Amino acid sequence: MGTKIRLSRGGTKKRPHYRVVIADVRSPRDGRFIERVGTYNPLLARTDPERIKLNSERIKYWLSQGAVPTERVARFLGAAEITPMPKQKNNPKKAIPKSKTKDKKQDSSEAESSDKETKNTDDNKTNAKETNTEKNKDKEPES
Repeated sequence: MGTKIRLSRGGTKKRPHYRVVIADVRSPRDGRFIERVGTYNPLLARTDPERIKLNSERIKYWLSQGAVPTERVARFLGAAEITPMPKQKNNPKKAIPKSKTKDKKQDSSEAESSDKETKNTDDNKTNAKETNTEKNKDKEPES
């Protein structure tokens, strides 16, 4: 029988509250469990001691029996120094923009560059007009 240390969701809609449970891998997330070994309330501040409560003795017992924690619970156990902190995962491919986003950026940069070009030509035209009016003022005969 494979066992996992995982979270079981409780609480109401948009107000989650989780139990840290020992459960058979075949049972559903919020279904039957073997033992409850802690709680997790994500609505509390990270510094609040009530946010994560763990029964370390029972967790150590179940780890010795072969229970495997999920990724989230493994982080909790690492923070509580019950097990070593798991390696932080990094997925650099997720950070790469998708093709639609690349197209949008390319289109917007092209539009900006064309706007700058038209603005520069407009500025040149206004500068030319200003210099022409200044020259005309100089050429006007004094009365």
